[in-house]
Amino acid sequence: MLPSSVAATLNHLLTQSGWALPRLAKLAGKTAQFQLAPFSFALTILCDGLLRPAEAEVSADATCVIPPSLLPRLALNDAAAFSDIQTSGDPALLAEIFYLSRNLGWDAAEDLSRFTGDLAAERIVQAVRHKRQHWQGGALNLAEALAEYWTEERPLLAKPHQVAEFVRQVDVLRDDLARLEARLAALLQAGGSAA
Repeated sequence: MLPSSVAATLNHLLTQSGWALPRLAKLAGKTAQFQLAPFSFALTILCDGLLRPAEAEVSADATCVIPPSLLPRLALNDAAAFSDIQTSGDPALLAEIFYLSRNLGWDAAEDLSRFTGDLAAERIVQAVRHKRQHWQGGALNLAEALAEYWTEERPLLAKPHQVAEFVRQVDVLRDDLARLEARLAALLQAGGSAA
């Protein structure tokens, strides 16, 4: 049931975009496997660029393993999160999957306008975007305030220059210890040959 729901949702987004179907049609017949614990599903690209759940006996041309911890970052379009997805298989198919995941968007106003009309749908979508930006700004401000508190007021976190200084001091101590060991070894060797 999950592969059918995912395929239907993605097909809706692909159809809504207009530009994505011809891109996928070039990869017709290819199958991509997605593993998102505890779920795993495979989708096959059809000749028109739409997707369908893959047959059970079909082997995947490309595989994407997505740790569940990445989902919030992917939802916020964090570009660095894509590098944490484990991939294998057909590089052209993987490149297209990543391109679409970054650039394919949902036109919520288009879908909402069927129920509310165009003007109301646009206003609702704008209000939701405004609220989302407000919440994101608030979350960013809270994160910055906590970071400042934990580095300045109640130091739980080390500042980058403090970490760098600590690493430098450890390096100096390591080098001093190596020189001391070499000196002791030379003294022991000199004392042993004198006897």
